[in-house]
Amino acid sequence: MPSVTTPEVSAPAVAPLDARRYTLRQRIALRLIIWAGSWFIRLIGPTLRVSISREDGAQETLDQRPLVASFWHSCMLPATYICRGLGVRVMSSNSYDGEYMGRIIHKFGFVAVKGSSSRNAVRALLGLRRALEDGWTVAFTLDGPRGPRHKVKPGPVALGRSSGVPLTMFHAAVDKAWMLNSWDRLLIPKPFSRVLVRFGKLIPVPADASDHDLERYTAELQASLDRVCEFAEANVGKVGTAEFPLINR
Repeated sequence: MPSVTTPEVSAPAVAPLDARRYTLRQRIALRLIIWAGSWFIRLIGPTLRVSISREDGAQETLDQRPLVASFWHSCMLPATYICRGLGVRVMSSNSYDGEYMGRIIHKFGFVAVKGSSSRNAVRALLGLRRALEDGWTVAFTLDGPRGPRHKVKPGPVALGRSSGVPLTMFHAAVDKAWMLNSWDRLLIPKPFSRVLVRFGKLIPVPADASDHDLERYTAELQASLDRVCEFAEANVGKVGTAEFPLINR
């Protein structure tokens, strides 16, 4: 079984829950959700049978950085375990859902940067830009926080233009999972599921790209995500074969 060696990076300390923002009942519920969610990932994660596949021109290693990464909200849970300990900076919404998800992924070495496509977007993009300048990879659950599902937003392309850092994208397909009846159809992997992570080729965005060019690069990112998603879903059943060997991660 090939191994993927990546450095374990400790995330900065997270601030305590704000008593002025949340009621006592909400703070108790948040703590329970964070505890249950993080322990579920720790229990299920080691049982997953994972393979990584790449298009020509894709990133070469899991820990390559800095990059501007995009993936769909539905595969957040397997991605959290597979990419743990890499210090990835993730845009996280200011909503109640964003609060507990940000704190769960923090336990796996991620750093949440507050903001979303609808609120505080400029502040969040500036925070992500600083993270790229410091050499970190940043990531977008690109159809979050509320959809529309599998629809690209322009944030990663604009960030790629301003930072000079190329775009990467991936999809994690799971062969056996519970699917929530939510807008994103969130996947909860069952124990010992196969997971195929497919990376698309890098997309550089020139610093002198016009606003019209940004629309074209956004369409290219959409096509790339659609393509890697289709490939991963079609081939996840082959994980563990010679074509898609397991990794030790």
